[in-house]
Amino acid sequence: MPKIKTHRGAAKRFSLTGTGKVKRSKAFASHILTKKTSKKKRNLRKSAVMDKTNVAGIKKLIPYA
Repeated sequence: MPKIKTHRGAAKRFSLTGTGKVKRSKAFASHILTKKTSKKKRNLRKSAVMDKTNVAGIKKLIPYA
């Protein structure tokens, strides 16, 4: 079988944890930050785990992660 190409956009956005969960960064943290509270912006810096409904599709895009 030939090698599978990695989706480079997905590879930059998602990574796998040691247990195989998909790690992602949170949205809404790039601009229009003046109206967001400090607490909200601080929580947006943390990483999050992908919901299980989307995990299978993302793992196909990053097969060698």
